[in-house]
Amino acid sequence: MKIVKAEAIPFAIPYAKPLRFASGEVHTADHVLVRVHTDEGLTGTAEAPPRPYTYGETQESIVAVIDKIFAPQILGLSALEREAVHARLERTVGNPTAKAALDMALWDILGQAAGMPVSGLLGGYTDRMRVSHMVGFAPAEEMVAEAERVRDVYGITTFKVKVGRRPYTQDVQACLALRTALGPEVELYIDGNRGWTASESARALREMAGLGLTFAEELCPADDVLGRRWLVAQSPVPFIADESATRAAEVTRELLGGSATAISIKTARTGFTASQRVLHACEGLGVEVVMGNQIDGQIGTLCSVAFGAAHRTTARNAGELSNFLDMTDDLLAEPLAIENGTLRVREGAGLGIDLDTDKLARYRQDR
Repeated sequence: MKIVKAEAIPFAIPYAKPLRFASGEVHTADHVLVRVHTDEGLTGTAEAPPRPYTYGETQESIVAVIDKIFAPQILGLSALEREAVHARLERTVGNPTAKAALDMALWDILGQAAGMPVSGLLGGYTDRMRVSHMVGFAPAEEMVAEAERVRDVYGITTFKVKVGRRPYTQDVQACLALRTALGPEVELYIDGNRGWTASESARALREMAGLGLTFAEELCPADDVLGRRWLVAQSPVPFIADESATRAAEVTRELLGGSATAISIKTARTGFTASQRVLHACEGLGVEVVMGNQIDGQIGTLCSVAFGAAHRTTARNAGELSNFLDMTDDLLAEPLAIENGTLRVREGAGLGIDLDTDKLARYRQDR
């Protein structure tokens, strides 16, 4: 199964409504479809979502680094030689989603060759995950209306609430409104995207003490080293590191340094291979994990649920698997369906990605 071609196809699909949060906002899914072809006719597929405000990647940079650097380095290698592929990709610093997409495309090939779902190859713990829905910045009444609609239509009962606005009290009030409207049986946790200072974060957590939050994520910047440690030490709930812990080494530093007590795993930035390293490090240190979302489309969401359902630890908490609901369209021939608050792993060999070629032709940006 020699690699004979690696493609990076830019495409753009508008969101029905923009998602707003402390570090930016997204109006269009300017993603990159990554496909790896072998000499035996197998093709692996994945998706790279650029997030310049978090990792510095753009759609153009992902296409360029794959076309000009990564593809020439991996051509001729076997799809089985994942460690050799990673050794070559790691010669270039950064570019996490480009590397992750290539890794997941290789796993897709392995699954097809073995006649097994990738989720089964990774661990095969279960066939579905509970879904957490992300509620972005809006007036409190709009945030409540969105959460109620998602709960009633899709059966979702876990919500990640974006916070980090100033004054911080408007986010406290929004969370209070959500808890009042949704009741005690719904899970709520907050994500600040580094928008507050440590002292603002501490005040917000104190004022939300009666809301029964499950987690708090990236409320202040990890680069505020002493302030972050001070905040985490007093947090009443596990404090998730997300964009501050994008590699296994960063995960170890954040946890051992007291800057986090839980970790968000995103296959969009660590693929399957590095995500397993992160997961196993977390299991060894005894910290909780959450399957995060990089505002993924349906292809990226398929990858997330394949990994999350494969392992007992990742399947324990609801995964952030619903952002694709805000997109006006997608590239899959058979759209994903969230039912009774859960998303199933696709059956069949590989990742189960069947592209709608007409939609790809409509949304691709390189022709």
